[in-house]
Amino acid sequence: MLSYNFKYELKQLLRARWIQLLSVVLLVLFGFSAFNGIQKVEKRKLDIAAAQEEVKENDAMMLKLLDSVERGLEVSVPRWTIPSSPMAVGNYHPRVAAMEPQPMAFIATGQADLFTHYVKPTVYGDDFSLNFTEMTSPVQLLFGSFDLAFVVVFLLPLLIIAFSYNVLSSEKESGSLRLLAAQPIGIQNWVLQKLGLRFFWLAVLVIIALTLVFLVLGINPFTQARVYFGLLGLVLTYMLFWFALAFLVNLWVGSSAKNAVALLGLWVVFVLLVPSVLNQFGNTLYPMPSRTLMINEMRSLKAEVTERQDEILDNYLRDHPEFALNDTTQQRGFWHRYMASQKLIKEELSPVVNGYEEQLQRQQDWIGRFKWISPAIIAQESLNQIAGTATKDYEGFRKQVVNFSGTWREHFMPFLYNNQDFSQADYDALPRFTYQKETALQFGGLGILLVVSLVLFATGIFGYKKLSGAGILDQA
Repeated sequence: MLSYNFKYELKQLLRARWIQLLSVVLLVLFGFSAFNGIQKVEKRKLDIAAAQEEVKENDAMMLKLLDSVERGLEVSVPRWTIPSSPMAVGNYHPRVAAMEPQPMAFIATGQADLFTHYVKPTVYGDDFSLNFTEMTSPVQLLFGSFDLAFVVVFLLPLLIIAFSYNVLSSEKESGSLRLLAAQPIGIQNWVLQKLGLRFFWLAVLVIIALTLVFLVLGINPFTQARVYFGLLGLVLTYMLFWFALAFLVNLWVGSSAKNAVALLGLWVVFVLLVPSVLNQFGNTLYPMPSRTLMINEMRSLKAEVTERQDEILDNYLRDHPEFALNDTTQQRGFWHRYMASQKLIKEELSPVVNGYEEQLQRQQDWIGRFKWISPAIIAQESLNQIAGTATKDYEGFRKQVVNFSGTWREHFMPFLYNNQDFSQADYDALPRFTYQKETALQFGGLGILLVVSLVLFATGIFGYKKLSGAGILDQA
């Protein structure tokens, strides 16, 4: 019976032009979305390259000025920007702390619409006030980006629904179901075979379409074999879930119209409603602290610290004798007092800043505990992780930049407190930022989707048999 179904199903799909149509649609959707994702990644690379080129040009000018100063020549630049001052170097010649896109970044925009990929930390300013956001079109944020993740999570289930909603009902409505009554097979097994064959052909088309799109766009997927096969496994498992839903609906609902409405309703629930509800519950249970109160507290603390800067500086030098001021000059300028006060400000404000981070982490943990309710959340998070644009990736980048900002500031402390000029010989020792991806690829979502899909299939097979015990003839 399976071999007969295989031949009959293939002829039927070819005659109805389903395979031809799906081939074209998948190639167009995957091709355009992958191209769109690559364009976004290229723009990010160009932005980072432009920032690095600007730093390179500024460094060349800085070295020329240092050469002139060391040779005793007069320079025509404002006094406070002369690079022989270590604070001028730390403030006007920062390094680029960039988060380079991962090889598969074009797959999912993820959090890239909300966070920038590079920052320039300076010695002036607070670590917690570093700007990690970028101006983004509110229209784009509303509708999202048309990337491969959008096609897989939102559009591919709609194609599956159109491909499988009437597997049983069309046979009933055409009257051909009675002809199958002579076959020794239960109705649930017959529907399972029909949907299994449709899943097989659609999976073949998806694999071919994805591979062709990658190769045409100049991306060799086999150089990242583990990531690519993980991507294919995720897509196929996500497809399996929607075929499992179609299996249940075909058995238990009835007419083609009702099947279509039921499956579209489930699409709305799992893809749109559940993620929104979980997000709203997270915001309600773990609300973010008032930003206005945080800003007011920061201003009050800074005003208080400013009044006590001389005292703070004395205490700081007492704790750091290696930074003792030159006894012959006893220079106590703005930068001496400012740099000493920054550590105190950071310590005093850490509870406020940590409150924001803890509430955000609680919201993310809340969604993580219940993400199994919606396969769309699992698929989206997994695709973001493969692309390197997940929330954890940007959180790791932020922490690395904050650490680098501290390293950058600490590098100039000995120069400042020992009244030592910055020279050309000190240029090569300037700290450099290198982004390290901290989150390893995890495909735990595949296991969750696979288990849920198998449970749905088992429910359809054994639950339907237990409820009706009917054969094909009884349903016709």
